[in-house]
Amino acid sequence: MISSQSRAWYIGASDSSMVVGNWKTETFRKWWQTKLGLDYRGRFDTKYTLAGTHYEHAILDTIPGVIKDKQIILPELSLRVNYDGIIEGDTIVIKEVKTHKEDKEFKVSKLYWRQAQVEIFAAEKYYGKPVRLDIVSYPMSEKHYRNYFLKIDKDMIRTTPVEKDPAFIGEYLQKLEYLKHCMDIGAFPTEGGYETFKQ
Repeated sequence: MISSQSRAWYIGASDSSMVVGNWKTETFRKWWQTKLGLDYRGRFDTKYTLAGTHYEHAILDTIPGVIKDKQIILPELSLRVNYDGIIEGDTIVIKEVKTHKEDKEFKVSKLYWRQAQVEIFAAEKYYGKPVRLDIVSYPMSEKHYRNYFLKIDKDMIRTTPVEKDPAFIGEYLQKLEYLKHCMDIGAFPTEGGYETFKQ
C-alpha cells in the first residue's frame, strides 16, 4: 500500500469531485487547507474503509499480472494518482477495487466514476498507450469487518468497465489547472478567479 498519507501539494484522482464541485462549501474550504498543508489531520477511517483497504491486495491477488500500488505523478498538473492495480501491456488495464456491503448491489457512484476518469487520463498521459479501466467490486459481510484475513471467493468478484468521457476530462483539466495555479500562489479558488483565469 502507498505509505505516505499526506494529501498536501498534490491533487489525487479521489479528489475529482472536489475539483469539479462547489468551491463555496465548508467541505471544500477544509479540503483546500489540506492541499496547502495548513490543516493536515491524516485520514479518517471507518470499519468499512479499513476493511476495504485491508482486503484490497487479497482481491487483486486473484487477478493474474496485476502490479499493485503503482503511483503516477504529473507535476505539471500537481496531480498524483495512486492505482490499486495495473496490468501493463499493449493496452493498460486499470483495476480499481471497491468493496460494498453484501446486502447492497454495487453501483458506480458519481464519485467513483469521476475518480475513474482521472485515473484513465493520467495513465494515458504516462504510458502513451490505450487505457481501459475496470472497477473490481467485492461484497463484504460483518465477518469481513471484524476479520481481515478471510479467504477471497473469486466467484463473488464483479467487474464493471468504465468508459472514458473526453468532455468530462476537458472540464476537469481546465479547473485542475486553475487549482494548481491557486496552490502555487497560496490563494483560495473562486468562481470569479476561475473565469478570469480561463480568459
